[in-house]
Amino acid sequence: MKALFDQASIECSKIITKKYSTSFSLAIKMLAPEIQDEIYAIYGFVRCADEIVDTFDGYEQEVLLDEFQAEYEKALERKISLNPVLNAFQRVVHEYGLHDLVAPFMKSMRMDLTKKEYNSIEEYEAYIYGSADVVGLMCLKVFVKGDDTKYNELKESAMKLGSAFQKVNFLRDLQHDYETLGRVYFPGINFSSLTNANKEQIVAEINADFEAAFKGVLRLPAEAKFGVYTAYRYYKSLMKKINKTQPEEFLSKRISVSNPLKLVILGKSYVRYQLNIIA
Repeated sequence: MKALFDQASIECSKIITKKYSTSFSLAIKMLAPEIQDEIYAIYGFVRCADEIVDTFDGYEQEVLLDEFQAEYEKALERKISLNPVLNAFQRVVHEYGLHDLVAPFMKSMRMDLTKKEYNSIEEYEAYIYGSADVVGLMCLKVFVKGDDTKYNELKESAMKLGSAFQKVNFLRDLQHDYETLGRVYFPGINFSSLTNANKEQIVAEINADFEAAFKGVLRLPAEAKFGVYTAYRYYKSLMKKINKTQPEEFLSKRISVSNPLKLVILGKSYVRYQLNIIA
């Protein structure tokens, strides 16, 4: 009867995904049904860790993260957990060999507990690798169904896509990160006096990541391509809004794409995908 509990565990991760990200929920629905549960499980795990360090202020965040990691390690050893999110995730870790990707993710989460500024490119890239690139690699492992040759061919592109998404999130959430959490991720940028030149520098960096990532999107297995392409188009649309935003506005509002526009993006993505003219 554990299968029933396993299914209930996945449903918990689905609920978390839908509550926290309508855009990723939409993209996951565009994946082949046979890989959706695995991606929900990955998202549920990373979202819980991220919420501990980002939004659980007023609680003992370090203690909570310690306990979350310890429970994950027990779940991995026992191949079961009464925490539904961890129970769903441990199965995917074992099935797809994600073990080495979880450690750098947790390391970046711990950095968010104490580190407020990233003063060098090395620190900045290390944080992004752990917080975003490895999540892309976890998903890629699922997309290629554990095929190491295909995984290695697409690894760099998956990391670039993770980097692009994370950097867009940095700009989208800048008001909260900077004013509430006191974090500055982009090294050498003073966001209290952000200039057009600063913004153009960041935008150029993100667009270069998108360009490198897209080459890999085109080569993804059919089961994953449309879902990843949908997420790619959503983030590119968000990037366009960011590019039109004046520097002084970043600290006064959260930049977002409306739900109706998300549906338009989905429709256009579907047509382009079906006509094999994705771009």
